Amino acid sequence: MKSSAKDRTLRWKRSLYRIIFEADTFKGKLFDEILMLCIFASVVVVMCDSVKSINAVYGRQLYAAEWAFTILFSVEYILRLFCVPRRVRYATSVFGIVDLLAVLPTYLSLIFPGSQYLIVIRILRVLRIFRVLKLVQFIGEAGVLMQSLLASARKIIVFLFTVLTLVIIFGSLIYLIEGEANGFTSIPRSIYWAIVTLTTVGYGDLSPKTGLGQFFASLIMILGYSIIAVPSGIVTVEMSNVFGRQKSRRICLECMKGGHERDALHCKYCGKELSDQVAEER
Repeated sequence: MKSSAKDRTLRWKRSLYRIIFEADTFKGKLFDEILMLCIFASVVVVMCDSVKSINAVYGRQLYAAEWAFTILFSVEYILRLFCVPRRVRYATSVFGIVDLLAVLPTYLSLIFPGSQYLIVIRILRVLRIFRVLKLVQFIGEAGVLMQSLLASARKIIVFLFTVLTLVIIFGSLIYLIEGEANGFTSIPRSIYWAIVTLTTVGYGDLSPKTGLGQFFASLIMILGYSIIAVPSGIVTVEMSNVFGRQKSRRICLECMKGGHERDALHCKYCGKELSDQVAEER
């Protein structure tokens, strides 16, 4: 009898886990879509609440909506803790902390009811805007982008070192060309100008006055357009490689990492067998 109840609980946890943590099923996709809409709506509520004219008319409705979203996200957080195999690992993970911070400010605001704490309450209310961070875990491409950035980190570092070398050279040359009389009072200030010019930002607070300096600045601006495309190309190549490797959002229950093939038998990160059963917390 106890074994039967235990099996039912495990099956229920398995189904709940698939819905909440995976998006390869219809229910999982629907759960993610509804939750994303709720997150966007809650962020809109916080934004509207900060507008005095809107708050004066719809203050009570916004307050009620905020508590409705807080209760909804609280239930979601509890369900995540219930169905995940390793609760402590999830609770201390980045996504677990973000999920907790999505509901914590509203509850903490109840602890400071006095008028002398109104500033603190205001800060806590603003912190609810960070619920938008919860969206990251429901967008598979966010993981792809992160993996692509990590894979291309060494190439980007070499590229940045090259750019740093160029701006030092450009800054030193413009310092020699223009001199202190035209505002280039030092090499560091001239390097600042080179960075602004190379990135095509162009604040206009410092500009060359001589013909040679303006010609040199034009060359740097043209070079800047070609340089900007380099890191984009590096990351794009790595993203295509990651997309080719990552076929699904199937998640390992042991290490909580996804991106496994649909027919994979073992986790490619920790080597644990990929099972359909939700293990009991150990």
